[in-house]
Amino acid sequence: MTASFDAIVIGTGQAGPALAARLSAAGRRVAIIERHKFGGTCVNDGCTPTKTLIASAYAARVAARAAEYGVRIRTKPRVDMKRVKARKDDVAGKSSASVAKWMRGLENGTVVKGHARFTARNTVEVKGKALTAPQIFIDVGGRPLVPKMAGVDSVPFLTNVSMMDVDFLPRHLIVVGGSYVGLEFAQMFRRFGSRVTVVEMGPRLIGREDEDVSHAVREFLEAEGIEVRLGAQCLTLEKTKKGVAIGVECEAGAPAVHGSHILLAVGRVPNTDDLGLEAAGIETDERGYIKVDEELRTTNPGVWALGDCNGKGAFTHTAYNDYEIVADNLLSNAGRKYTDRIPAYALYTDPPLGRVGMSEAEIKKAGIKALVGKRPMSRVARAVEKGETHGFLKIHVEAGSKRILGASLLGTGADEAVHSLIDAVYARIPYPEFQRHVRIHPNVSELLPTVLEDLKPL
Repeated sequence: MTASFDAIVIGTGQAGPALAARLSAAGRRVAIIERHKFGGTCVNDGCTPTKTLIASAYAARVAARAAEYGVRIRTKPRVDMKRVKARKDDVAGKSSASVAKWMRGLENGTVVKGHARFTARNTVEVKGKALTAPQIFIDVGGRPLVPKMAGVDSVPFLTNVSMMDVDFLPRHLIVVGGSYVGLEFAQMFRRFGSRVTVVEMGPRLIGREDEDVSHAVREFLEAEGIEVRLGAQCLTLEKTKKGVAIGVECEAGAPAVHGSHILLAVGRVPNTDDLGLEAAGIETDERGYIKVDEELRTTNPGVWALGDCNGKGAFTHTAYNDYEIVADNLLSNAGRKYTDRIPAYALYTDPPLGRVGMSEAEIKKAGIKALVGKRPMSRVARAVEKGETHGFLKIHVEAGSKRILGASLLGTGADEAVHSLIDAVYARIPYPEFQRHVRIHPNVSELLPTVLEDLKPL
């Protein structure tokens, strides 16, 4: 027997629940399918738990620096990893439970637990039960990529998911991957007390960022005692008596790094390989991401793909924006497109990086004549007052139109300060107008107009 609905939502990441609630409120009968934990990656393995851990690591760092602020601590601060994990579990657990309660309380919603597979263009099967609807929405997210490197099958390793179960302090954590996820864990565990080595195949950390950003991030990580190995090629893993070893061919340093634990943080893959997409006429690209048009409709016109599985953004905020686009188009014929959004994100090291718009490489590739303004955080009063002066503020503008093209803000509060620039980029505000807006003192954001006072050719 087949159960019929107006809509089926597969997955409860950041796009699915909000869409299910919006459709339910519009009077549509919605089936919400979840095979594991409600809330997806962000709530269970990503944003919420990692930022909770980062908060604990920040507290440990401030405690270690207390004397710099004139605060005496009689005993050396000690990190209790079991309590750190328990706090993380409590925060993430409440978030997941909240999503589950929300979905189960929808007036026109039906929660179905289990794994969904397509059996026809408008039908999925869950635990032997068929569900059909004229509109189906896929929000299945992604998972950590396990690279095909020699020895990976014989060596125990951690991923960003299994790191959530760590309630102890690794003696020496080797982080493979010098990008966003890897660097956040590297700094976090160094502050907890582990020895940490970051191994990156590329010539610099966070290779998609501007070179000065990469250099500055490496500088403050190394200042905290994190070892960085760049240009690592032909990586090989090996189990040793005391833990693990990774063979590297770097331009400098020993040919192998020995540690107690290894974290693989080299990217993610979409959860699309076991959905039976071919039965529904849904195509994927060579990396497994579901192909979508500008309105996020798949090659099956009755199916949409939202969130990480469509390859159009790997962030909670882009997934939620996917929901907004799809819902507004379906219910209000709004004509919204994912291509209208401007890239914006943050790296949550300490200090954080706030990014919006085009990078220097993208500006040069586009052949845009641009100007750049830059100011070190050591000349930002708020940073000096807090004793957190690493980094800089950098803004790019188009020479002719004077519109703001993008920014890289690396420093205390940068993940918040960047938002006024996000609004400016969307509004295409000429930078002289942006400079006229009065901001609060003392604050990092108040210096953004000042950055634009001394522009130089890019």
